[in-house]
Amino acid sequence: QAQLVQSGGGLVQSGGSLRLSCEVSGRGFQVGAMGWYRQRPGALRELIASITADGDTNYADSVKGRFTISRNNAKPTVYLEMNSLKPEDTAVYLCGAGITTGQGGRDYIWGQGTRVTVSS
Repeated sequence: QAQLVQSGGGLVQSGGSLRLSCEVSGRGFQVGAMGWYRQRPGALRELIASITADGDTNYADSVKGRFTISRNNAKPTVYLEMNSLKPEDTAVYLCGAGITTGQGGRDYIWGQGTRVTVSS
């Protein structure tokens, strides 16, 4: 069974940096596109960065130029490097991944979420 385990996050001052990691565990499936989402207080969950299995990336305008998504297919793990953090980046961050099982079934799985708090 595929699972995503997140690490990183915490409290940082405005202008600081943090790195989030999300590792896929389990066997018998292939990992496709992966993404980072965030849910700010009182708001809907939003996709902020995504990366395909081939390494093509996409970013929300709100984080473009400040955040960098990357992945290591050998592990497999997806990372989110967050720089120039702002108080409005405060949110719960979740990773997600599309997986394909050996039988051809598809699913989208989620990490457990990690809180990022940026103080002004």
